[in-house]
Amino acid sequence: MNENIFWVWRDVRRARKQGLDAIKQRQHERLADIVSFTRVNSPYYRELYQGLPERVTDPTLLPVTNKKKLMSRFDDWSTDREITLEKVRPYIENPNLFGKEFLGKYLVITTSGTTGTHGLFLVDRRSLSVIGSLFLSMTSDWLNPHDVRSFIRSGGRIGLVLASGTPTATGVSITHFASRLGKSLRALSVRAPLPELVAGLNEFQPAFVISYGTVMKLLANEQEAGRLRIKPVMALVTAEGLALDEYDHIAEVFNTKVGNLYASSECPFMSYCCEQKWLHVNADWVVLEPVDADYQPTPPGEQSHTVLISNLANRVQPFLRYDLGDSILQRPDPCPCGNPLPAIRVQGRAADMLTFPTDDGEQTTLPPLLFGTSVYHIPGIEQFQIMQTAPTNLRVRLRLEAGADPECVWQSVHNNVTRLLSDHKLTRVRLERAEELPEQSAGGKYREVIPLR
Repeated sequence: MNENIFWVWRDVRRARKQGLDAIKQRQHERLADIVSFTRVNSPYYRELYQGLPERVTDPTLLPVTNKKKLMSRFDDWSTDREITLEKVRPYIENPNLFGKEFLGKYLVITTSGTTGTHGLFLVDRRSLSVIGSLFLSMTSDWLNPHDVRSFIRSGGRIGLVLASGTPTATGVSITHFASRLGKSLRALSVRAPLPELVAGLNEFQPAFVISYGTVMKLLANEQEAGRLRIKPVMALVTAEGLALDEYDHIAEVFNTKVGNLYASSECPFMSYCCEQKWLHVNADWVVLEPVDADYQPTPPGEQSHTVLISNLANRVQPFLRYDLGDSILQRPDPCPCGNPLPAIRVQGRAADMLTFPTDDGEQTTLPPLLFGTSVYHIPGIEQFQIMQTAPTNLRVRLRLEAGADPECVWQSVHNNVTRLLSDHKLTRVRLERAEELPEQSAGGKYREVIPLR
């Protein structure tokens, strides 16, 4: 494959014009190619795929994998034999290495433990080309010529309000491309107090705003109150899903278009929304299978128990028939927007927010990702869960990695979360160390943050 981003972009546009049959053909060819490559270069997959046909174009022939299985065989899972967990770990534990290329050719990202296991993944240059090309394709679908002209007239300024100091898929992928824009880009840390974010955006006046769902809700509230005063051509919501009417509210408040991506660290380019609020799967680069609890296909129009994905771009750490854990519904008929790609909606991706009384008698709301970005880079943590048991009380549940020092880990968690709360004038909030481990929700996932009800 030609790994040039513009070659990939042209192929994506060509496939869309040729229709669903051309998209499926590319999917089958790429699946067969990556399965062949993987079983030769990954000891884990070579063992797992013994007895399979030489050429595999049907994903249902492949055994199911998940985060726990892959992380337990990290060194054997990778197709580059120089990669070991011991060598990679510093890239998520040492802030000086965040965003730096591992072995001069891979980006390192980390993911939360909502399925019970903390993930550490590598992104190769092939994947970055696909991410970049699909992002170009999505924005060209979202923006009409008038929008593009407005964007150019504004100086093409892009405002990122993302996590800093933690190598997440969203932050690493977007910053990798946007960092080439120089003064046209301003990255603001989502950990900053809300007034600082508002002041920074007011001063920069971005034409394109990119942030997490819960943060975009907070920014919309500030715009509605008159404290935030920006006129973006587009607002892009990533990483966290929202209720459908909340996208309408954001669009109305900012008088702009709102884009939405359904993606994951395992596959950062899975889908994007249309004006009908359906998410269209980039089926030429990802296989997405809605299945029941026994991994049997769920018919279109019915809610799945989980979804299996096969990332057809990432060769360094292949995710093939991987249990992502999200429940989805696939549209049984063509989407009215005219996009030929499969259309889905996702359950369980709307994030919760925590509301606290501040030191000056007001109230403030924090998105859950702030706690994740404050905690997950601490060595020794496999999983955490914060439960709000009172307006000013947080109970912290931890599952530690083998050999971790419980007292040392707790002190780091206490210091980081206390600093986060203090930055937002929440010095009265008390942290309580729980004896119990993080608990699963009814849907089988581990919610990182459980608000007071």
